[in-house]
Amino acid sequence: MGAIKVHEFTTVDGVVDVPMWTVDYGFPDDLSDSIGALTGAASGILLGRTTFEMFAPAWSTRTVEDDPGAPFFNDTRKHVVSSTLEDAESVWRNSGVLGGYDAGRIRELKEREDGDLYVSGSATLVRALVADGLVDELHLYVYPLAVGTGIRLFPEGTSQKLSLLGADALSNGVAHLTYGPAAG
Repeated sequence: MGAIKVHEFTTVDGVVDVPMWTVDYGFPDDLSDSIGALTGAASGILLGRTTFEMFAPAWSTRTVEDDPGAPFFNDTRKHVVSSTLEDAESVWRNSGVLGGYDAGRIRELKEREDGDLYVSGSATLVRALVADGLVDELHLYVYPLAVGTGIRLFPEGTSQKLSLLGADALSNGVAHLTYGPAAG
C-alpha cells in the first residue's frame, strides 16, 4: 500500500492557480531533487480532469532530452478523477479514468498501489482528498510573493487542521513545507 503525496506550487497568499509566477524563481537543483524524491517513490499519478487536460499536451510529447521529468510523467500510470472525461488513454498514454470523485474508490486504489500516488495541481481533487483524510503528505512549495487573486488550495471559509512534518528553505527563496493529517 502506498501513500498519497501531493505537490503544490503556491504563493504566500495561498494561490495555486496555473503557477506561471514560478518562472522568475528558476528551477534549481534542490527544488528538482525535492520533487524528484516525491516522483521517485511513486508508482502512479492521480490527477483531476482539469490538471490532466493541462498536463497531457505539455508532457505527452516531451522526452528526457527536453525535461528529465518526462519519463516519469509519460511512463507512469495516470488515474484521472472525472465524471465527464470518458477516454484518457487516447489523450495521453498510460492514462485511465476512475470516474467521479469517490473516497472509497481512492482508498481502494491507494491500497492496490505498490508505491505512492503522486498528485500535482488538481486543487478541487486535493481539497476533497484532504477533507476525507486521504492525503498522507501535502508538499507545499511556497513562493515568496502574493498575487492577490486566483484559485486557492483552501478557499475562504475552509477549516482544515494539519500537522507539520517538515520545513526546508530552498536556494531560490522557496519554502518547502510538508504537512500530514492532524495528530489525533
